[in-house]
Amino acid sequence: MGFFKKLHDKVTKPDAIVELKLANCTVALGENLEGSICVSSKDDFDVTEVRCEIQCTEEAKVLRSQYDPVTKRNELREVQEIQTLFSAKPAFSSATHICNGDSRTFPFCINIPAGGRPTYQAIQDNVSWTIKGVLAIDGRPDATSHIAGIQVIQLPAQSSVVGETVVKEVVREIVKIPCNYCHTLFDQLETTCPNCGAKRTV
Repeated sequence: MGFFKKLHDKVTKPDAIVELKLANCTVALGENLEGSICVSSKDDFDVTEVRCEIQCTEEAKVLRSQYDPVTKRNELREVQEIQTLFSAKPAFSSATHICNGDSRTFPFCINIPAGGRPTYQAIQDNVSWTIKGVLAIDGRPDATSHIAGIQVIQLPAQSSVVGETVVKEVVREIVKIPCNYCHTLFDQLETTCPNCGAKRTV
């Protein structure tokens, strides 16, 4: 019986409900996203860490030259490409044991990079942010929450009056691209990654 239970546990998620609750679904670049991961369990299991998985992806329609076997020549075709602009897995609790009947809450606070891209939707280009809660478990599938969308916005330029002079603070959007090797975001005008030194490939 012990062998079959181990085999069952290896391929089956714990009998637990994981809910992701956000304080606000809209957050500005450079500010913090706050919320909590709520767990209600009907199972006993060990958790290696409680974390969030957050990422920003860009989905764009681009023209690519592709070989057509019918015409036997390269032709320009519109293809859909998806690129990960930002990805992080911040942990908010170390190893812990979840008991049958437990109802626990793990609060979190995640900073949205100021140099990231705001949420954007257009015909040819979409930028989206998503987040989910994860209970990481060794030896069996992780228990996860639903995937939630986040509306990330760019704060507008702010003006202030000094005496009779109006001082305007201009917020410039800096487009960042991820390094293909270490995934560090860096300015698209740079040719090498400032973190690992790898050359930009796109």
